[in-house]
Amino acid sequence: MTLDDDVAAAVEQIRRERGIGVSQAINELVRRNLVEASRPTKPFRQKTHALQCRIDVSNVAEALELAEGPGYH
Repeated sequence: MTLDDDVAAAVEQIRRERGIGVSQAINELVRRNLVEASRPTKPFRQKTHALQCRIDVSNVAEALELAEGPGYH
């Protein structure tokens, strides 16, 4: 198994703090992540605002032409 530098540093830190081996430290990190991942998260909610556009933006090309002028490309 090849560990990225940040993961290897975390393993080494736990290993030194607790006086445990590499395998045990990796297992602890994996278990900790499994517990974190199993916790319910708040669902994503997109915030919207009424912009009160004065131009129709349903056709992007027309909206750009209106905003930038007829020569806009």
